[in-house]
Amino acid sequence: MKPLSSSALPGATPPGSSLNAERRGRELAELAGGTAVDVLVVGLGATGAGAALDAATRGLTVAAIDAHDLAFGTSRWSSKLIHGGLRYLATGQLDVAHESAVERGILMERTAPHLVRAQPFVLPLTPLVSRAQAALARAGFLAGDLLRVSARTARTTLPAPRTLSAVETRHLAPALRTGGLRGGLLSWDGQLTDDARLVTAIARTAAAHGARILTRTRALELTGDGARVRDETTGQELRIRARVIVNATGVWAGGLVDDVRLRPSRGTHLVLRAEDLGGLSTGLHIPIPGETNRFVLVLPQHDGRVYVGLTDEPVDGDVPDVPEVPETDIGFLLDVLGSALDVTLHRADVVGAFAGLRPLLDTRGTEGRTADISRKHAVLTSRDGVVTVVGGKLTTYRRMAEDAVDAAVAARALTAGPCRTASVPLVGADGPQRLARLDVPGRLVRRYGTEAVAVHALGLTDPALARPVVPGHPVTHAELLWAVRHEGALDASDLLDRRTRIGLVPEDRDTAEEAARSALVQASGTAATA
Repeated sequence: MKPLSSSALPGATPPGSSLNAERRGRELAELAGGTAVDVLVVGLGATGAGAALDAATRGLTVAAIDAHDLAFGTSRWSSKLIHGGLRYLATGQLDVAHESAVERGILMERTAPHLVRAQPFVLPLTPLVSRAQAALARAGFLAGDLLRVSARTARTTLPAPRTLSAVETRHLAPALRTGGLRGGLLSWDGQLTDDARLVTAIARTAAAHGARILTRTRALELTGDGARVRDETTGQELRIRARVIVNATGVWAGGLVDDVRLRPSRGTHLVLRAEDLGGLSTGLHIPIPGETNRFVLVLPQHDGRVYVGLTDEPVDGDVPDVPEVPETDIGFLLDVLGSALDVTLHRADVVGAFAGLRPLLDTRGTEGRTADISRKHAVLTSRDGVVTVVGGKLTTYRRMAEDAVDAAVAARALTAGPCRTASVPLVGADGPQRLARLDVPGRLVRRYGTEAVAVHALGLTDPALARPVVPGHPVTHAELLWAVRHEGALDASDLLDRRTRIGLVPEDRDTAEEAARSALVQASGTAATA
């Protein structure tokens, strides 16, 4: 894999990739002064950041804005998985399944091997799983492996599925109930270290290729030749001139462009302490009683937490900035866990919870479950030339961005090169062998890739920065400082809720507030408040 930068120093930050308050102010002033761009992207989730990177690597001038922060919306509320499309294969969506498998391979082998790695999953064969269902699941995992082959993803990247004995199953997942356990089915998929970190890496890579990445910049009105926006840090309104606009605001897309009909679906996850689940070494697929092709996922993380999800419930009414988690979702997930685990989990064991809204395109009215709506994305061009991209999922963000930029180029007959993002490594990316040779903690490599060397060096220079922000949680003060200097964090919420995921547990978030404020002060040299 060719590195982004030819810098001689291991872990050096690629030129032009650092995002911070000073750069944001300078670039916003340039646009306010009348500098025009070829493409204005609205929304800086995975798809919007991906569109900014795609356009910039084609040689187009780009500005990308978001009313809040990088990965503020749906992109930080996922299962942290890069799916190979097995579920879509089971429902007959062969094109979506293949597309997912291809994009998974691109992320794992070319663009983000530092952030995405193989995750084993066990489907326990409990008395609630009939032999017919087990046979169907086994066939499905074999079909998923054929998807891997069709996507040309190496066997060394994703091992083969296999059947486990009851002893092997209990060894991998000691918390499983032993009564009636016949064994398990082992499969593999891609797991993200952190979905919000993926978005940050995409946005910083776009910035390294010249894109202006502007958070806290709200689009008020889109027109055929640009947008009226407001700097949310000052309240100042300005116009950004652009030849074409890409609307990548997800579940909020219909608020900026007429005739975009969405059916948001809520996916809820619980946050548990790993010790409460008896030391899982794999993820789990726990079948939902009464469903043939839906599972609750148990997802161990590298920070001592476990995520459990997810639901798929339709959401009516206004779309909130941060979705609330209803108690009914929490009860449902705990009940499904209780159907397979030997440990008893109570409501008090849920230390956090989060919900994301999927921007599903409404193509068939209001009937039916959101779980049955296709995850295939759509690109729509309005009468005045605004390109909107909706639907899809995190795994296929790159392909969604490619299709959106293709449509934008066609809408305004822009002169642009071909899409290059399938071979452009994100900031921090390198081959697994070279990453393994970095003389820094593995946890930092999984989050920062080659830049882990520079993050670790901050702690070596100042031992106070090497200390954890929260007792029992691995994030250090150095990581907060790095996020302000290089990753565009502007306030404590950016630091705790997106650059790190400390904020997923409210108790930990409260403990870390002071450290976040201190990092902002230390990075800027001036007083800062969250």
